[in-house]
Parts: sequence; C-alpha cells; structure tokens
Amino acid sequence: MIKKSKRLLPVVLFGCFYMICFAWLERMPGPYHIISSTLDQKIPFCEYFIVPYFLWFFYIAGTVIFFIFFNEDQEEYWHIMINLALGMTLFLIVSYVYPNGLMIRPTEFPRDNIFVTMVKMLYQSDTSTNVLPSIHVYNSVAVFTAINSCKKLQPYKAVRAGSFVLTTLIVLSTMFLKQHSIPDVATGITFSVASYVMIYKVHARSTAKAKEKGPARS
Repeated sequence: MIKKSKRLLPVVLFGCFYMICFAWLERMPGPYHIISSTLDQKIPFCEYFIVPYFLWFFYIAGTVIFFIFFNEDQEEYWHIMINLALGMTLFLIVSYVYPNGLMIRPTEFPRDNIFVTMVKMLYQSDTSTNVLPSIHVYNSVAVFTAINSCKKLQPYKAVRAGSFVLTTLIVLSTMFLKQHSIPDVATGITFSVASYVMIYKVHARSTAKAKEKGPARS
C-alpha cells in the first residue's frame, strides 16, 4: 500500500495545478464568446438529472482510487492518469485562448422541490463561463474507457455496463440541467475519443511492435 500510495503524488500535484489555474480563469473579466445552438432550446430542463451530475464527482474519484490502490497494472494506471490530465490541460488552454460562456440557464423553474434546490446551489457555486469543452463529459468518457479496457475488470460485465450507463446519464445531465450546450458536449466527446485512440490504441500498437522486435543486439 505504501508503494502504491506513491501513485497518488502525481494526482495531488496535478490537482493543485489544475484548481489554481481554474480559479484564475474564473476570475478573468472576459469578454466571453457565447456558445449557443438552436437545438439547446429544444432540450427541456429536467432537475432530476442533478443526481447523475453530482455522482460524477464520486465516479471520477472512485475510479482514480481504484487504479491507484487496487489495480496492479502500471500501464493502465498511467493510461487513465495521462488521459485525464491531457483533457483537463486542454480545457485550461481553450478557456484561456477562447474565453466562453452560456446564456441558457433558466431564470424561473417549473417546479419547487429538493432537486431544484440542488440545481440552484449548483448555479450559485459554478458560473456559466469556461464551458467548452465539457470536463464533465470528457472525464466521464475517459473513465469509462479506462474501466472498459481494464484487464482486471473484464470478468465483471455488470461493472462495465454500469459504467456505460452512468457515463451516458452524466453526459445527458449536462444538457438537461443547462450546464452545457450541445457544442460543449460534442467537443468533450470528440476530444475524449481522440485521446483514447492516441493513448490506448496507438500506444498499444507501438508497444506491441517493440516487443516483437525484442531487445536490440549489440
């Protein structure tokens, strides 16, 4: 466990870096480019999606903890860590170069219940700026690909199926809660698929070729 705990250090260091940069970006005065799509207006607001939206935090944290402490495969550990770090770094760069925001949040709610109260709390704590690409979407897809590719989890079809369902609900929640627009979601999925191909597919092929060649002879 002590040896595995060393895997936690890169996560903590990058987490601190990311939060400092994110907080600084949130204080930028703008101007912001407003992200919009006509299809967003056709998606109804549904407060019940706040549940999978908040489950995202436990989903990401739980998966990272699993790959740090309970999965022995070092290569799989670095795959998910690099994948998450790559997407979050890309998000910071895009937010700095192309400051963006949304204007699709409802000002009035059709119902008054505990879920609406949770949405109001979310709106107060999270601004509608720096939304492209959606980190909720990118990280969810990245975590699903890590779980679905994990050798240790291959026998557990229910775990992989549950991961897919939760990922889908989280992606949908960003739109039904009006936290993200369709372009945010589309770019988040596109970037995550691209990073999956680079990290999992291309790297796997290069590693396989290197093993086939064997050690260089002197």
